[in-house]
Amino acid sequence: MTDSDANGDAVLVAKGIRKEFGGLVAVNDVDFTVPRGKVISLIGPNGAGKTTFFNMLTGVYKPTAGTVSFLGEDVTGKPPHAITARGMGRTFQNIRLFQNMSATENVMVGMHARMKANLFGSILRTPFVKREEAQARARALELLEFTGLRRKAEETAKNLPYGDQRRLEVARALATEPQLLLLDEPTAGMNPQESAEFTAFVGRLREEEKLTVLMIEHDMRVVMGISDRVSVLDYGEKIAEGTPREVQQHERVIEAYLGKAAVEDMRRQGLS
Repeated sequence: MTDSDANGDAVLVAKGIRKEFGGLVAVNDVDFTVPRGKVISLIGPNGAGKTTFFNMLTGVYKPTAGTVSFLGEDVTGKPPHAITARGMGRTFQNIRLFQNMSATENVMVGMHARMKANLFGSILRTPFVKREEAQARARALELLEFTGLRRKAEETAKNLPYGDQRRLEVARALATEPQLLLLDEPTAGMNPQESAEFTAFVGRLREEEKLTVLMIEHDMRVVMGISDRVSVLDYGEKIAEGTPREVQQHERVIEAYLGKAAVEDMRRQGLS
């Protein structure tokens, strides 16, 4: 835990988070803090419990035990829409866009939690509803500009290249006006150039939008290139935490990724 965390400058604090599915412990009593204004990466081998952990933070799953505090408020077990309304946005490991809607319409969907029009007003198409929709469309175009998709505003999501669909998901998440943005494997399926561009984009989110970012990522070039801190899960347990360099050199992390035999072989060769 950093000094800023100890002083309460944390966006999110999870304590003793645990998730059991029958007899399987997917996440085992994990403590986790996200300092304000930082990019934090959560890494680990496949099946380590990373997405399950994300799902508990965002209300998709209710923890078996433990608490989640967001912006000083206990949000443990609250539904996803309530947590989104409080300022936590996310993307998903598998892209979840509305494939037959335009890029602009997809981003406008993300604004639903912030819009005030009711069903009655929407049916009657009152002046207030029309003004709000116009403002939402203008904001959607601003977010598409920020994410580099302005020229593709009217293209349907299914016709966008894979990397653009990933960016569109981020634009939609930004439309919820988050203070904490969770990205679940955002560069999965991207080529090296797209991954490098996305790394720079996350840097812009932190510097220009003043966002705090929590990211699950497998590409170590991305993790090492953008993260302020890295936490590592293995079999549902947090086995390491620190700066990218500290984690990269941590013996349990190397063992989790390469296996115990590989670590012992490295020792024999004087490589660790």
